[in-house]
Amino acid sequence: QIQLAESGGGSVQAGGSLRLSCTASGYASRDCMAWFRQVPGKEREGVAAISYGGARTKYADSVKGRFTISQDNDKNRMWLQMNTPRPADTVMYYCAAARECGPVGEGWLSIYEYDFWGPGTQVAVSS
Repeated sequence: QIQLAESGGGSVQAGGSLRLSCTASGYASRDCMAWFRQVPGKEREGVAAISYGGARTKYADSVKGRFTISQDNDKNRMWLQMNTPRPADTVMYYCAAARECGPVGEGWLSIYEYDFWGPGTQVAVSS
């Protein structure tokens, strides 16, 4: 099993910046990791994903050019740097990890790719 814990959420003004962190613990092997977000009543949406070594990334069109995903495998940590956030980015953000990932592509932003989830961290962007 892998346990994931998000941190860094909070309130930020539109146009500012915020960095979310995810810490992984446990002894199961893992492959790619990702950030998702979810508006209450809607399906969880993939935001950004990163390969185990960090060489490959995948972003949702809605955040491309504004958010950056990164990780440090030695420290079992992953980050989401949110630059110029918008009020529409106000949702709960979740960290996810997969035991094994397919080829980089849209599947990396699908909830079905991932086996482990954190409890989430709330982000609120004010205009």
